[in-house]
Amino acid sequence: MRITISKENYLKAIAEAASEGETVKPVTLARWLDVSAPAVTMAIRRLKRDRLIRQDAGGQIALTPSGRAIANRLLNRHHLIERMLAEIFGLEWYKVHDEAEQLEHAVSADFERKLVEKLGRGRACPHGNRVGMDSPRDRRRRGLKPLEEAGAGERLAVVSVFERDRRLLERLDRGGLRPGAEFEVVATEPQLRLRVAGRSFPLERPAAAKVWVRAAGTSTEP
Repeated sequence: MRITISKENYLKAIAEAASEGETVKPVTLARWLDVSAPAVTMAIRRLKRDRLIRQDAGGQIALTPSGRAIANRLLNRHHLIERMLAEIFGLEWYKVHDEAEQLEHAVSADFERKLVEKLGRGRACPHGNRVGMDSPRDRRRRGLKPLEEAGAGERLAVVSVFERDRRLLERLDRGGLRPGAEFEVVATEPQLRLRVAGRSFPLERPAAAKVWVRAAGTSTEP
């Protein structure tokens, strides 16, 4: 069985979408990968033929053990490359995802081992995200919540940010709302208004839904 870059991208997108709590169907993959419906149909046909995915009568897609193994390998390499770019080369946190998307397919097993030796395992990526599956339920169990659920007067700290939205990442960076940053929620209607490092920063609810936070001064499980 030949595993192409296209197949890897589909398998990783299925894993990532499921991790975000989405029901994965063909329309989900078209949106995540920005491809046409016919392209998704062809890809699903190939992945089912190779026994890398299952699809139920309602159209919902899930990874088989073989598909999961490939997705996990790619997610791990993506995570390590993001950390390498930020921690070794000093690339801005909001740029590393796009670079890692290109490099993850070219990393050999030997280079991956060297990255693990250099960086270690277990640390979050520059966006604050854990490697592999980390569902909204898992995050809530660790005491996190989406910023959109915050109330006026709360003092919070950014834990993680959805990394596939480059424009959002750049906007948050300009406002100083990066992983680790502490801030105060000044108001919640008609949109959130935050005070970050002494400056006012407005944020619409759809954007706030992509930022996970905890109470300032507290820590989450490792």
